Amino acid sequence: MKCGIAIFPSKKIQDFANSYRKRYDSNYALIPPHITLKYAFDVEEDKLNELVQQLRRVARETEPFTMRITKFSSFYPVNNVIYLKVEKTEPLVQLHEKLHRPPFVEQTDYAFVPHITIARDLSNDEYSDVFGRFNMQSVYFEEQVDRFHLLYQLENGSWSAYETFHLGKE
Repeated sequence: MKCGIAIFPSKKIQDFANSYRKRYDSNYALIPPHITLKYAFDVEEDKLNELVQQLRRVARETEPFTMRITKFSSFYPVNNVIYLKVEKTEPLVQLHEKLHRPPFVEQTDYAFVPHITIARDLSNDEYSDVFGRFNMQSVYFEEQVDRFHLLYQLENGSWSAYETFHLGKE
């Protein structure tokens, strides 16, 4: 089973992101706006309960924290992805790190850049035009993060929440 771990922001932030994603994100229909904590990884179904127990422990050991979204940014020139930049705070980094050390599978392909993707698969010309327009807008959101989600991928490529983990609880 293909799984991932993410934070879903509030409806207000999701609505804001979706107002752009609808037009510019080819994954719009597959998953709501989110901050990826752990990219897709494979789990044997018989190991799923063990994974859930480990995630409960991480949630119990992690207190809720404040998340800030401060601007539009991009991964250019690596790729033409535009995103909402999530401030890289210590609690968010610590949560990410807890999910990338044993007993969890290591993944070191990418540096952790917390973000909410709003545009992808743009041509170079389209990227320049769109990013230029987005970058002229000011963006600021601040909210409490009190949960994260274990997701699984369906056969059609879409993602669904398998379980939700409440920080400081579980």
